[in-house]
Amino acid sequence: MKPIFYLLIMVVGLVSVQSCNSKKGLSSHDSSPYKFDFEQSNLLSTVLEKAETENKLVFVDIYADWCLPCKLMDEDVFTHQETADFMNDNFVNYKVDGEKGEGPDLLVIYAVQAYPTLLFLDHRGRVLVKKAGAAYHSELLDLAEEALSKNDIGSND
Repeated sequence: MKPIFYLLIMVVGLVSVQSCNSKKGLSSHDSSPYKFDFEQSNLLSTVLEKAETENKLVFVDIYADWCLPCKLMDEDVFTHQETADFMNDNFVNYKVDGEKGEGPDLLVIYAVQAYPTLLFLDHRGRVLVKKAGAAYHSELLDLAEEALSKNDIGSND
């Protein structure tokens, strides 16, 4: 009877470990199911240079791993093909963890008070539109359109 009990405990343990690993994969920002083409850079300056080269604006998602609205955007918004097509065509997209790497510096520079914070920047890093909190498809696209219109007005650099 004991060998069966131990075998059962091992199976349950392995299933639990596998389940945790697969859940981590969903929230991980390294290998992603995103339709958005997020830049894989550790520095915003590199992203800004790419935006200037491609004559695009920058969309920045500042998130935290523990943030539920951030996870909802990961699952519902950043995987939506039509929204991604528009964003990929018009913006260099960038995700940054506000608690790691360059994230804490960006929190100070852009006065981030909540997760997620969504920023639309010109190629010099100037804020065109800022939103604290999650935005779903239509709201995100409205914010993007607002940033594009503000950039057209102030494009005398």
